[in-house]
Amino acid sequence: MDKLGPGDPPGIGAYRLLARLGAGGMGQVYLARSDRGRTVAVKLIRRELAQQEEFRARFRQEVHAARQVGGDWTAPVLDADTEAPVPWVATGYVAGPSLQQVVGHDHGALPERSVRILAAGLAHALKDIHAAGIIHRDLKPSNVLVTIDGPRVIDFGIARALETVTDGGLTRTGALVGSPGFMAPEQVRGDRITPACDVFCLGSVLAYAATGTFPFGTANSGVHALMFRIAQEEPDLAGVPEGIADLVRDCLKKDPAARPTLDRVLERTGAEDTVAGGRSRDPWLPGALVAQLGRHAVRLLDAEDPQTPAPPVPAG
Repeated sequence: MDKLGPGDPPGIGAYRLLARLGAGGMGQVYLARSDRGRTVAVKLIRRELAQQEEFRARFRQEVHAARQVGGDWTAPVLDADTEAPVPWVATGYVAGPSLQQVVGHDHGALPERSVRILAAGLAHALKDIHAAGIIHRDLKPSNVLVTIDGPRVIDFGIARALETVTDGGLTRTGALVGSPGFMAPEQVRGDRITPACDVFCLGSVLAYAATGTFPFGTANSGVHALMFRIAQEEPDLAGVPEGIADLVRDCLKKDPAARPTLDRVLERTGAEDTVAGGRSRDPWLPGALVAQLGRHAVRLLDAEDPQTPAPPVPAG
């Protein structure tokens, strides 16, 4: 979370901006607050994308679909203006770091029990997303937020709008829509995408959570080499706990039809009865990580509203 800069707007729509949360291929993401006091994340689309009518039409369509997603395991789409000169979308703010931050920087690989509950929560989220007729297409550690109650999935479906962009290395097939290390073979090949695509991505996310490494390696040897491994080679699951290795391996089958359904994934996590109503009934994270999440929440409270002047310092 970073302070607003001189180039940032003071507000977007009815939301006052508080801080910068990050940036991605779509644009800048801000922490903001509504006039009723609700904290949200607002994604402001890059101006050059907004000028492309084909992108804007797809973005309009995907935001409409994303607003239909219910359930407790996702950050809901609350508001949007797809017709603004620079369009934006507001989602519920999840006060937690990404799985990428947790595993890659703050804590390291998670214990097996945590990964089982992570798998159950993500399976619930994907079921809710698929029930709205959406395929996420870009499930990856940075799109999974970690909270004390359980995981939350963000950015579902919106990535598909980038399929309309033909410059910048993206193609109409959508073959590069997604993050190379967490794509499914059918995305790599540019084949038809089905909900089973998200099951493959789920397997990659679980392998990363359990080991801290990518099941098909990194793009250090080149993106095309990585994509070849995803399409043709078996994943490296060394270090994945034996109790969940078979589930992860089955999610990572090359043939979409051979992957388990999300209901079957839920059953095989062994955590189906542990998660309900958007939360884990029992503590699901190591103690040190719970303490870190508490500090993350404090930073949110400390995010100063730039529209509210600081109270005067008493004299003396």
